[in-house]
Amino acid sequence: MRQRLDGVVLLDKPLGMSSQGAVTAVKRALNADKAGHTGTLDPMATGLLPICLGEATKYSQDLLDADKRYIARVRFGANTDTGDAEGQIVTSFPLPQFADDAAIQIALNALLPAFTGPILQVPPMYSALKRDGKPLYEYARAGVELERDARSVVIHAIAWTEVQWPEATLEVSCSKGTYIRVLAEDLGTALGCGAHLVGLRRSEVGHLSLAQSISLDDLLRTTADHADFILPVDALLQTLPHLTVDAQQAKRLEMGQRVPLTVNAKFPLAEALVRIYRATAAPHNFIGTADCRSGVLHPKRLISQAP
Repeated sequence: MRQRLDGVVLLDKPLGMSSQGAVTAVKRALNADKAGHTGTLDPMATGLLPICLGEATKYSQDLLDADKRYIARVRFGANTDTGDAEGQIVTSFPLPQFADDAAIQIALNALLPAFTGPILQVPPMYSALKRDGKPLYEYARAGVELERDARSVVIHAIAWTEVQWPEATLEVSCSKGTYIRVLAEDLGTALGCGAHLVGLRRSEVGHLSLAQSISLDDLLRTTADHADFILPVDALLQTLPHLTVDAQQAKRLEMGQRVPLTVNAKFPLAEALVRIYRATAAPHNFIGTADCRSGVLHPKRLISQAP
């Protein structure tokens, strides 16, 4: 029988595995009854994949909306039908000629200002976005190309970290919804020689980092009873301000009732989403999240207490 496990596993997803496949592997290894991820990584991508267990799945949307950081390897000189190395080359271009390595670096750096800040991206056909209830990749596999509207995303920071021409490695910090495959293609277009993605590793999701993660091999060598790598549910919410309430206030919140608070200098409450704790010892003191409006807590997303 599967057991209830509440918490978060920061998995270093291996190459070649789908995000759903990673969730299934973790769920089976820990014998967990409920699990989900916080945003897909393509099979060719590796790196940080936060997997929510049990009550933590209620907060997965918070990480779907979070900023991400990637390390991407771009190969110039050709476009593929998928925008990455898993696809077929559809167009090859002659590479621009440079006098030396310094000239290559200068040319690559000159591309980046146009790809910093708010930019527009046209979603790729090989994506999970849906049209008439069907993902775009199904149309693409059938040879159908559909019009897609450009969407606004934000590139917070972007820099080349290594160049081995005609490949170069890029570090990108970006908003949700950014397609690194499209970014690679657009950089190739700007340089006039096409490009596609040949490697991708996600290093950060919101405030969570790859340094905190566990490999799938290491995870499979343990059991749920010894899984000290399972972070508590509120690990997803550490950027939110927090409040501690007494037993009576906690009970009212758990019943879905609003709770008035006294505003004080220590915590000047305004309009904010906050995480709520009861005044008891951890780890079972996290209640959930609430909207604080005009000094009143409005319960938003509460966890179910274990029986």
